Amino acid sequence: MAYHNQYRPPQYNSAPPDQGFLWNIFQSAAGKTMFDREKKGGVNFNEFAGVWKYITDWQNIFRTYDRDNSGFIDKNELKQALTGFGYRLSDQFYNTLIEKFDRQKRGQVAFDDFIQCCIVLQRLTDVFRRYDTDQDGWIQVSYEQYLSMVFNVV
Repeated sequence: MAYHNQYRPPQYNSAPPDQGFLWNIFQSAAGKTMFDREKKGGVNFNEFAGVWKYITDWQNIFRTYDRDNSGFIDKNELKQALTGFGYRLSDQFYNTLIEKFDRQKRGQVAFDDFIQCCIVLQRLTDVFRRYDTDQDGWIQVSYEQYLSMVFNVV
């Protein structure tokens, strides 16, 4: 997963994220595949509008849980935010998310990493649901099916 090198905390008193920030999100493989519904290697206006809505929704959720306006949320705040999106995950899995998306190794996730986390989690969930035909939260797949699932996300 590609992260952009210089993080700037979000400016909460300003407009939604700037073009450079959005471009970095689009450049991520997960971002392209999540929003390119027509599988043509880019996004059209309607897909872009969907991206913009996702990002502003994520920004609003992030702001809600970033109570000190530091530009970071900790594990418990991440759990509350993702629970707000409907995810019910174990504390152990939230530890995994923090390890994966906390680039500063401070036990906190920055706004851009939060968006990456949401994109990856949504893509993995979408792939899982395709195999969870009875919607019981369990799937049985072969090794090759598993690899296909993962490679469709990365």
